Amino acid sequence: MKLLFYQSAIYKKSFRSSITAITDVRSSTSVLWRSHSSSSSSFSDDYQFIQRSKLPMLHFQPSLPRLPIPKLEDSCKRYLDAQKPLLDDNRYEKTEAIVKRFQNHEGKELQEKLIARDKRNKHTSYISEPWFDMYLKSRDPVVINYNPYLGIVDDPKPEYNNQLIRASNTLISSLRFLRSLRENVLEPEIYHLNPLKSDNETFRNVMRMIPSIVSWYGAYLYKAFPLDMSQYQGLFNATRIPKRGRDELLRDQSTKHMVVIRNGHFYAFDVLDKNGNIREPSYIHGCLKRILSENKQKPEYPVAVLTSENRDVWADLRDQLVEAGNSEILNLIDTGIFVLNLDDESTKNDPFLLSKIMLHGDGSNRWFDKSLQLIVTKDAKVGINFEHSWGDGVAVLRYINNMLTDSTKKHFVHPNSTPSVIDEDEVRHLEFKLNEKLKEGIKTALQKFNTLTSKIKFSVFQHQKFGKNFFKAHMLSPDAVVQLSFQECFSVNEQLRNM
Repeated sequence: MKLLFYQSAIYKKSFRSSITAITDVRSSTSVLWRSHSSSSSSFSDDYQFIQRSKLPMLHFQPSLPRLPIPKLEDSCKRYLDAQKPLLDDNRYEKTEAIVKRFQNHEGKELQEKLIARDKRNKHTSYISEPWFDMYLKSRDPVVINYNPYLGIVDDPKPEYNNQLIRASNTLISSLRFLRSLRENVLEPEIYHLNPLKSDNETFRNVMRMIPSIVSWYGAYLYKAFPLDMSQYQGLFNATRIPKRGRDELLRDQSTKHMVVIRNGHFYAFDVLDKNGNIREPSYIHGCLKRILSENKQKPEYPVAVLTSENRDVWADLRDQLVEAGNSEILNLIDTGIFVLNLDDESTKNDPFLLSKIMLHGDGSNRWFDKSLQLIVTKDAKVGINFEHSWGDGVAVLRYINNMLTDSTKKHFVHPNSTPSVIDEDEVRHLEFKLNEKLKEGIKTALQKFNTLTSKIKFSVFQHQKFGKNFFKAHMLSPDAVVQLSFQECFSVNEQLRNM
């Protein structure tokens, strides 16, 4: 799978931590585990689901091993090993002395407290609470600082690289992924150490017969390692809500609507029917065509830029938005399946411009609090920008890979497709009510946003001689090589500064 991967942060999760629940495994199971049955639809399962796995998605979840707390001396050693390439001999000796003092004194007490906390919270991982606090207590703007982005390759068929067609197909494939996820028929996420032995029907049939409470250990015998999928519930119908001191995560899986932002204006329409089935392709095609046909000027005071503010400032301004009569609109945005951003700007095949658009844009056409934003530019370039606190990149990458393959191989909207005629009341234009205080807050936020984003510089270098397959052939982790390259660059830069 070819995937252009740009991001503002590098994931450094170990394999061991990736198989362990970062949120409450048991509670997430109760949210996602549903019957395979669904109401009848005018479309078959071939349309409603991106996958219908024989092996339930959460089959291995109850038996996932918990993340063990490493020994204090091992943690100290790993820290020193990581510091060695970055420091000269003198600085390393000082660091080593500090680490040894820590290991022999306050480190012991902290280790005991950590072990005691872990024993009190056997339903989840010991890193869960610190993970959420790290993000939700931070008062820095989420844009640039936390929200990563990923750019996705073009459709291999040029005639489908039209903004309306690409947006329609990626939206439909995203909904197909959502249906499979909600009905527990998405393929379980499994790391196959020996794919020839385990990534086959025999393995799946055997695993189905093993009770969930011990199924992970059955897979282990095949050298297959099921991964934690509890974070997948955070992909859709979720938003980070700004609160003073610590933000909150809101999730509502009962809603059926999409939120679309175009030129700073917000729209909402239902993409699922009353039974939870995906609406017809022609209907989705028609709704997006109606939005793209709007000729509204960009608002003078774009509310969306407030999501780029300091979190405490944004929390106060959001309260003011509610007081001004905007609670219904905010609720529609917060509970929408995800946000589809239809940009009027083209990338002109410039990787620098593509990066700026996907990472931050102009601030008026993004809702940075949303768990997932699907961006489609004027020239049909597609990317993802996601809020980071609900989880890491594993669930997002799985969604992108499945969505990209599906949307480019199973086109439900074609260049000659006829969109449905959509009545005005079927696509709601969401208009905010703003007072002078809110307008001033938006004006200030926009100034801050422009100052922050103007400092971001991009550089793209494409190395053609070798890639990940070269490293794997030499038993090296591509991620480890990238991490080491960053450390080496830092070290060289420090040496140059001290010359």
